[in-house]
Amino acid sequence: MLTANRGLCGGYNGSVFRAAHVRYDELKQAYPHLELEVAGKRGIAAAKFRKIHLAQAYTQFNDQPQFDEVNAIATRYLEAYATRKLDRLDVAYTKFLSSSKQMAVIETLLPLGSLEGAEAAEKKTEKGGESMYEFLPSAESILQEVVPASFRAKLFKCFLDAAVSEQIARMVAMKSATENATEMIKQLSSDYNRARQGQITGEIMEIIGGVEALKG
Repeated sequence: MLTANRGLCGGYNGSVFRAAHVRYDELKQAYPHLELEVAGKRGIAAAKFRKIHLAQAYTQFNDQPQFDEVNAIATRYLEAYATRKLDRLDVAYTKFLSSSKQMAVIETLLPLGSLEGAEAAEKKTEKGGESMYEFLPSAESILQEVVPASFRAKLFKCFLDAAVSEQIARMVAMKSATENATEMIKQLSSDYNRARQGQITGEIMEIIGGVEALKG
């Protein structure tokens, strides 16, 4: 689950956590050894508040995630998947669709469906006869290099989307806060002027009353 280290970004963190929590409850029934890893202090705090055990917690990712940092995590996932210690990997993050639309989504990055499709295609080719194309090296060996690289790129894209969406959410939240503050200043200024005018009017009436009393 990818969240922010800082607040003041509206419902950015809350929407991701709600989506992740629903998927977590669903997968917990199918996978008894389910583990949750969270990036971002806000997500870590939310998980601890709900007493959800965290297998890993990351706080080193800032506004500009670096590929080397994400690649280290991706390599660990791939090694765990290759040794059958990891069955699947779901990533909950905020997907960047446009500058005006971001959405909390959950994507399944593992298992690597491309390799399974390649194996099925090779079996089909063997049954159907010779292929018109010859791969050197084999198509399987090529995919064994390409698909992990694709996984690393997809995971890095999730981090980038989350970072961009966080900044947009913060801009929108700050704009809304500024507009609300401006409106509040106008309202308070109007109330202050009204109260001040009422006080001045009252003082003038007292002076006029005192003058009339002296005349009488």
